[in-house]
Amino acid sequence: MLDALTLDQMRTFVTVGESGSFRGGAARLSRVQSAVSHAIANLEAQLGVALFDRSGHRPVLTPEGQALLANARDILLRVDAMRARARGLGEGIELELSLIVDTLFPVEAIGAALTDMRSTYPNVSIRLAVAPLGGPLDGLVERRFTLGITVGEDFRDPAIARRALTTVGIVAVVAAHHPLGRRAGGGALENAELADHLQIVLSDPSQRTTGRDFGVLSPQTCRVNSQDTKHAMIRSGLGWGRLPFWQVERDLDEGRLVRMPTAALGRNSQVGAEAYLIHRIDEPLGPAARVFGEALARLCR
Repeated sequence: MLDALTLDQMRTFVTVGESGSFRGGAARLSRVQSAVSHAIANLEAQLGVALFDRSGHRPVLTPEGQALLANARDILLRVDAMRARARGLGEGIELELSLIVDTLFPVEAIGAALTDMRSTYPNVSIRLAVAPLGGPLDGLVERRFTLGITVGEDFRDPAIARRALTTVGIVAVVAAHHPLGRRAGGGALENAELADHLQIVLSDPSQRTTGRDFGVLSPQTCRVNSQDTKHAMIRSGLGWGRLPFWQVERDLDEGRLVRMPTAALGRNSQVGAEAYLIHRIDEPLGPAARVFGEALARLCR
């Protein structure tokens, strides 16, 4: 009977499915392997389908098991979210608000929202970090931070809730005295011409982009570990690259940087990327975190 299904059975099923073996699942759950095998067998009997093919050296999910694994994950995430909400109803004010922000997001807006939060909760300490690419998502997945801000659609996790905030303009720029900068008024560049010049690229501190590059058009790259370093290298004339418009607006207005003369990097060398406020669905947000989130959303509007 389906009514006899338990959350423990589903959690055991998901753990075994993710670990790839009954032994691995038992180790993760700190149980003996026979208890895990028994729980899976009971679940299969109640569902009326085989979840694993046990004919080989290691158990392999059946097609039915693969389909139902997604349902089990979804149920567990919803239960975790319900538990977190229930815990949050009785919690008091946080001692610390920890926040990790994508380098593409304007940090002054973070400061303004934190100031707003502190006017309501002046005794809450703040821990703030800035990281590129997969860094903010890793910070939440690894439980090192309570809130994060990520920019773009490339970094998602089913355990992380997202709230859209605003669009960040990302513009391809080069120093005015760079050879590409001197071409700014002389017709559009093709990709082959871009490949003749060094591109300044931001490195990912996480492992989420291993083997992948975002917007890299030149085989010649200079990889740096901070947005400020990337900005400085582009301004120096070392190479070209993409930076958030808020960071280079003054440089563009005063002629130190120019937009890349190519349509291969967006209309007018600019694209928009959505910024999201993120948090774990299984950890309740305290009062200070909620006030900060609302303040930031108002500022972004």
